[in-house]
Parts: sequence; C-alpha cells; structure tokens
Amino acid sequence: MAEPVDLDRLVCFALYAASRAVINAYRPLLDEVGLTYPQYLVLLVLWERGPQSVKALGTALHLDSGTLSPLLKRLEAAGLVRRERQPGDERSVLIMLTPAGSELESAARDIPYRAACARSLPLAELDELRTSLVRFTTAVTGGQPTTADEGVR
Repeated sequence: MAEPVDLDRLVCFALYAASRAVINAYRPLLDEVGLTYPQYLVLLVLWERGPQSVKALGTALHLDSGTLSPLLKRLEAAGLVRRERQPGDERSVLIMLTPAGSELESAARDIPYRAACARSLPLAELDELRTSLVRFTTAVTGGQPTTADEGVR
C-alpha cells in the first residue's frame, strides 16, 4: 500500500502556492496601471516582440485560444490592442498595440523590479529560480524551453 500523500512535500503544490503568491504580489502594482496579471503578460509579449498572431501569443504564454480570445477582447475594449485579420488568411488574426497600449509600457516597465524589491529577494536568487523553473517546465512537458535564458523580468 502506498504511503499517504503529504501536501507540503508535493512539488506541484509548492509551484501552485508560489504562483498564487507572485500574482498576489503583482496585483497592487498592476492595479496602478489598470491591468490584470494575464493582461499584463499579453502586453509584455507585444511590447517586447511587436505585433503577434493569436497563435504566436498563445504559444508564448502557454494559453489556448479559448482562454486567450476573451482576454484579447477585454484588452481591445480597453483600447490597448487591436485585432486585424491577415490578408490572404482570414483565420489568422494579428494583435497589435494601440498608441495607448504602447504608452502604457513606460508606466508598467518597472513592475517586475518593484515586485522583487518589495520582497527583498536578491535578483540573482530570482534569476536562478527562474532558470530552474524553465528547466523543470521543459522536463515536464518534454519540449523546448519557451523563455529566453535571460535575466529576471
């Protein structure tokens, strides 16, 4: 007979708790710029990479279209992005920043730094954790890492 599962020893629970804690730490900072955490992630991709297809955004954020589409509709209603069908392929939709979406970057640029500093965690330690998590995700999914091996963001 298998031993009972100890919740506090499960990696999946530690990751779940850490994810919720990070999102809660970001919430007041994102409230200042009027964004939710998922909206912020979409904008980060667009600020960094420029216009993206819905498929490319979904891949970058590990989100399916059923989750991403309502999120994009809310960002569009807020005037931060616009959706445009690709000529020649009506199924492909390009997402691009509006001027208001572009301007928001300057107000949101330092949020990751402020979140890290508010918790008094050394940036080197956070970068090491991020690298380990990317490696862990790659091992669990059997795929290639999807985030660049750069510093903490």
